[in-house]
Amino acid sequence: MADDGLNVEELTDFARNFIERTSRQYPNEVKKFLRTEGNKLKRRIKSNAKGKFNTKTGNYMSGFKRGKPYKYNSDEDAIRVYNSQPHAHLLEKGHRIIDKHGNEHGFKQGVNVVDSTSGEFKDEFARDIENWVDDMLNKGID
Repeated sequence: MADDGLNVEELTDFARNFIERTSRQYPNEVKKFLRTEGNKLKRRIKSNAKGKFNTKTGNYMSGFKRGKPYKYNSDEDAIRVYNSQPHAHLLEKGHRIIDKHGNEHGFKQGVNVVDSTSGEFKDEFARDIENWVDDMLNKGID
């Protein structure tokens, strides 16, 4: 066990503390970063959705939106990407197939585009946070 190496957990703790301090002192910088990351996630979700749906699905593609940055649990900064179309939850989570008489004919499985893409995006988001912390330190913001 060599002590000359850099511990990833310590770096993560440093980055976490730095982000907390920066969000208090420079909230506009944090909001700007979250907006850009939200837009990246939205673009990735749209491209994955286009690949998973073979046919045009109404206005499903045009309904993806990035929300505003907000405080989650009163201390964490967050942003969300969602689909505002009224039928989006049916395509995402699945739905029962019912005819005009009310008889059920099965269940259409959901695609879970937003959930699966958000899971894939976590690694890239972590890299972007590290790069952002480096950029902020290079600017001289402490």
